[in-house]
Amino acid sequence: MEQRSFDRLSRQVGVVGLGAWQLGADWGQVGEDEALAILATAVDSGVTFLDTADVYGDGRSEQLIGRFLRERPGHGLTVATKMGRRVAQTPEAYTLDNFRAWTDRSRANLGVDTLDLVQLHCPPTPVFTDDRVFDALDTLVQEQRIAGYGVSVETCDQALTAIARPGMASVQIILNAVRLKPLERVLPAAASAGVGIIARVPLASGLLSGRYDEHTTFAVDDHRNYNRHGESFDVGETFSGVDYDLGLEVVRRLAPLVGPDRTMAQFALRWIIDQPGVTVVIPGARNPQQARGNASVAALPPLTDAERDTVRGVYDELVRPRVHDRW
Repeated sequence: MEQRSFDRLSRQVGVVGLGAWQLGADWGQVGEDEALAILATAVDSGVTFLDTADVYGDGRSEQLIGRFLRERPGHGLTVATKMGRRVAQTPEAYTLDNFRAWTDRSRANLGVDTLDLVQLHCPPTPVFTDDRVFDALDTLVQEQRIAGYGVSVETCDQALTAIARPGMASVQIILNAVRLKPLERVLPAAASAGVGIIARVPLASGLLSGRYDEHTTFAVDDHRNYNRHGESFDVGETFSGVDYDLGLEVVRRLAPLVGPDRTMAQFALRWIIDQPGVTVVIPGARNPQQARGNASVAALPPLTDAERDTVRGVYDELVRPRVHDRW
């Protein structure tokens, strides 16, 4: 698999990683054996970057990854986790003492002495301009609790503020064929600063997989059911903030581009990989077959100029008026 660099971590990672939210919660049930099979298939397919969070299943995702790491000594993987969403979302919670407690819990869950990468998990906007927060993160690096830090963001403005921080290793942001705004300023700024870009929600919560239609239903404990209007967290995390029926129309417009040698999901992931400045894309997978198919995208040829122009045209016509200015 093609390797790309997190310059400020001095690490190379495969361009397709694995997002592990679904191994914890909020996507329906994924059993323990199935979760471990997903991890094994992804890694055996060339994935070297795993992304999780302390809040995914209240630690379940981290614990499953920790078990997998113990079963794979010398694995050579980079595991990124996140912190901050297990408490009330107030800027006052982002203190050194809390950071130590949160990272100690993640270190125990993952079974490691030093966390490879810790990201603030979509914190309140004032956190991004608070020097004390980043001094505390620098202290965690000095104490060798973490090797580096980044942020997961909701908005492009948050991303740009974070990129300006000298110790920032990475920014995780929603980027996909129905969320193009990061291409304008965020990706160029990150590339110029040497900050890694982790592209999350790459399939718009499955919309861009091409597997859903007007008759698809989602489990009660699946955020695609209970968070369509932002009832539990930012609505941009569910279908990238795009109305479900509108998303289906986007897929119908793009489907003729897919062809016989790739799936809609692979087309959508390849579009992300082709964007200058992307370090790694982190699709989730609910079974080993999906994990294998996602990893295989790294070996596919880049999209053509005409295909990229079509993605842009569909976005400009259908999606831009509804979501572009929101995030």
